[in-house]
Order: sequence, then structure tokens, then C-alpha cells
Amino acid sequence: MTPGTIAILSLSMSTDAFAAAVGRGASHRPSWKGAVRAGMVFGVIEAITPLIGWTLGLVAAGFVQEVDHWIAFGLLGVVGGKMIWEACKPVSADAADRLPSRSGAWALVATAVGTSIDAAAVGVGLAFLGANIWLIAACIGLTTFALTTIGMLIGRAVGVRFGKIAELIGGLALIGVGTTILVEHLGLLAG
Repeated sequence: MTPGTIAILSLSMSTDAFAAAVGRGASHRPSWKGAVRAGMVFGVIEAITPLIGWTLGLVAAGFVQEVDHWIAFGLLGVVGGKMIWEACKPVSADAADRLPSRSGAWALVATAVGTSIDAAAVGVGLAFLGANIWLIAACIGLTTFALTTIGMLIGRAVGVRFGKIAELIGGLALIGVGTTILVEHLGLLAG
């Protein structure tokens, strides 16, 4: 994967965590220290889940080698489509009230795990491509840390709707990455 593709993938994987952080920030008004702590939790979990998916993908890679690019395309497309679907759901005036009312450590971890499940699916696809998962997982984790921290801090000011826009862009980017993988493996751009 090129550095640009890794950057797009990292940003895309971070947008759902960013959207959740904006929502939590809007409802919980975190301090700087609380925002950094939340960013660390989200970043670590978001870095671990593609490693788990990659490991599972390696186990299956030998069985699906002929169609691995289709699987990567499908997984990225489904995850991206789900992000777009979630982003397009209407935001009501009481959206912040529907967020978890607890702001403790368990609620934070549960939110981080919930937003990182898609990264495991992407990790499976990356195993089929033979990508450098350690570099990609580190980039995803660092990007998620930064965006979550920022999202928590600005959440109160910009509200939940801004997070929806970020999630929409992230979903579109994932579909674009999946399409690029498919097009390259099928040789459709070979001249």
C-alpha cells in the first residue's frame, strides 16, 4: 500500500471514533486531560482490532487466494456503506441525550470497542493483500488518538451533526480504497 492509501485508510477508520467522540464531547464536556485519556483508549483499541482481523485473515488467506481482492473490496464496501448509512440517518435535537449517560471507564471502552469492530473487518481484508499490518495498525491507532482527542474537545462547540459529516466522508473513502484495490488486482488500469 502506498503512503497515501495508508493515510486515507487511517483517516477512514478513525471517522466513526471521531463521530462518537464529538457526540460524547457534546454531552459530557470533557477536560483536556479527559479528552487525551479518551483519545488514548480509542487509539489503542482501534490499533488492536485490525491486528485481530489480520490474524484471522491470515488463517483463511490460503483458502481464498484467488478471490482475495474481491473479499477486500466487499469488506471495505460493506464497512463504508454502513458508515454512510449511519451518517445519513437524521439527527434529532435530542441526539446527545441518546448517547450513553455514563461517562466512566467502562462506557468509554465499550464505545471504543463498538467503533472499532469495522477495523477488524478491514484487517481481514489487509491480510489477503499482504499489507504491512504493523505500520497500518500504528497509523490507524495514532490517527484515531488524534481525531478522538480533537473530537472530544470540539464536540460541545460543533455538536453531533459535524461527526455525521466526518463519518460520511470516511465511508466514501473506504469504498474508494476498496474499489482501488479491486481495479488494481483486476488490471483494469494496465495500459
